[in-house]
Amino acid sequence: MKFRPLHDRVLVKRVKEQTKTAGGIIIPDTATEKPSEGKVIAVGPGTRDENGKTTALDVKKGDRVLFGKWGGTEITIEGDELLIMKESDIMGVLA
Repeated sequence: MKFRPLHDRVLVKRVKEQTKTAGGIIIPDTATEKPSEGKVIAVGPGTRDENGKTTALDVKKGDRVLFGKWGGTEITIEGDELLIMKESDIMGVLA
């Protein structure tokens, strides 16, 4: 199934966090928080201004982004847990 976000929405897949500390301590799943880092899977065409002109988004497919802890709406597509969020919910792109 293909999914295409509309307007200024972005489809993001969370990146798994490390389950082991630098000292070798293994952190159980119940003690970890959901990561606030992800990879952009798809982006919408952008927002429209008063004249109807589309303004493209700053993020693009493949970018690694940081977003707020409670940002986005969780969905499942073909068994993958993904997030749909507005571009304004994204705090930045990791270089």
